[in-house]
Amino acid sequence: MPLTLATQAPGEAEIFASVQGEGPSAGAPVAFLRLSRCNLACVWCDTAYTWHFEGDERPHRGDTTFERKANQLTLDEKDVAERIAALGQKRLVITGGEPLLQGPALARMLDHLPDIAVEIETNGTTKAPPRLDVRIDQFNVSPKLAHSGNPADLALIAERLDAYATDSRAVFKFVVASEEDVSEAAALVRRHAIPPARVFLMPEGTDSATLRAREAWLVPLCLEHGFRLSDRLHIHLFGDTRGT
Repeated sequence: MPLTLATQAPGEAEIFASVQGEGPSAGAPVAFLRLSRCNLACVWCDTAYTWHFEGDERPHRGDTTFERKANQLTLDEKDVAERIAALGQKRLVITGGEPLLQGPALARMLDHLPDIAVEIETNGTTKAPPRLDVRIDQFNVSPKLAHSGNPADLALIAERLDAYATDSRAVFKFVVASEEDVSEAAALVRRHAIPPARVFLMPEGTDSATLRAREAWLVPLCLEHGFRLSDRLHIHLFGDTRGT
């Protein structure tokens, strides 16, 4: 079964090398694989081209829908692995969309990349099947808070958050736009006994000015709660563009 990928341009898979922009691996050289499709719909999502296709009536602040044919591509698992290997990186970041929706196909793809370290971005609503789970070195779990626009019963599944909280491979990255968002994140951290040292607060924003303004008030809140601050390095370097 092939993998369904996002595109950098029509017909061009979003597989590229860059530095990781977020979380504990920020600044590290990596290969990126961006998959298509998501089970949630964040109103501020900056990769809506992976899921907000024509006919999808879920709200998004950009009010733009994307043509599926131009923004989605299917490739054989071995082909995807060969393209990743050609980038010559030792670490792979798999992102989306929600990558774990394609867990079995990802596991088969990684069979062709036995020596690469794997970091996966997930919204924390699902889990990796065993064959994929054994290949994951780091889970970047980003639970979606109320300001994402997702109903809590879809976005915040207690059983899954409890499981990730007890998995030492998992770090938690909360996207925040207000102090109220930080309070909501802190309540989730307490409820699910997530170690604060594995929690990152990351400002929502797709331009440097917005990120800097929000980081100014995030710093004292990180100090108060014992959380870590995550910037969005790729936004400062490349802007809000695909393939970066």
